[in-house]
Amino acid sequence: MEKTQAMRALEGKRIPYEALTYPDDMRDAEEIAIMLDLPPEQVFKTLVVLPPESSKKPMLVMLPAHRQLDLKKLAAATGAKKLKMATHREAEELTGLQVGGISAVALLNKGFAVLIDQSAQVQSHVCISAGKRGLQLRLAVADLIKLTNARSVDVAEE
Repeated sequence: MEKTQAMRALEGKRIPYEALTYPDDMRDAEEIAIMLDLPPEQVFKTLVVLPPESSKKPMLVMLPAHRQLDLKKLAAATGAKKLKMATHREAEELTGLQVGGISAVALLNKGFAVLIDQSAQVQSHVCISAGKRGLQLRLAVADLIKLTNARSVDVAEE
């Protein structure tokens, strides 16, 4: 298995992880959770959110597979007036990664604000994208938050 940027970042910091594979044509996080036989609250997707000011970097928001992002809650949590989801094309252009393979760990030191839904706090480990489709990384929530400097926020809705 070829190492991704995210795997190299974790190894460089001596953070233990487990790599899990699934068919790389799958993009839906809930389906991936089922395929990996994991509860959806342990598989986190990463969404790219754009601030209204083009001078500000986009945000990477991680939330459980079975939840949706509440943009109003996110705006309130970040002090932004209005936020919008990046289109698939915008997300790929901004991150250099394919939708379905966007990973905050693969984008360290790229200037993105990283946020994680507070529901992660009740999990010991979560799965996130390894930076490419078909590959997830299972790691400790505490390690993920520390490495990405993620801010815990209440932004998910059923």
